[in-house]
Amino acid sequence: MGRRWEQLLEEVARERYARLLGRAALLVPTRADAEDLVQDALVATFTGRARFTSAAEAEQYVRRAIVTRSVDRYRSAAAERRALERRGAWPVVDDELVPTGLDRDVVEALQTLSPRQRACVVLRHVDDLSVEQTAAALGLSAGAVKRYTSDGTARLQAALGAGAAGGDTVPVELTTTAPEVRRD
Repeated sequence: MGRRWEQLLEEVARERYARLLGRAALLVPTRADAEDLVQDALVATFTGRARFTSAAEAEQYVRRAIVTRSVDRYRSAAAERRALERRGAWPVVDDELVPTGLDRDVVEALQTLSPRQRACVVLRHVDDLSVEQTAAALGLSAGAVKRYTSDGTARLQAALGAGAAGGDTVPVELTTTAPEVRRD
């Protein structure tokens, strides 16, 4: 009898579900919310590795979990309402953000990168930060910034078809002196 909790869960769900649902209905406005609340409480109760000796004991634990979950939901909803109220004070902007200076294709390709790759690529190539500045801004090591930037840039080039053909590289020479000016 290694999985006694499974038997207790089945018994509580089969025989005591109606009572639990009635309890939850006292705490939330709709039946669907009550059903969700009971489901959440059952999951929380039986995944918590609590040891029950009877279905009655398990039911009591589920009843407490229903109340706890309803309070948590209320708090979350209240925090969300407050955040929305604060957000309501912000100026209204268009639904679509169009970054200046970047083509739509580049913006769409950026969205395919992982969050860290995207952050590194944007900070390094759009904001023109150094590796060290990027590492400090993101709380990463310089090596991680180099790797995320390299991987992200490679994925962008593949997505945009901007890589050099056939894997060939194009040499680039940087000059630090001013070009000669010819005077005729």
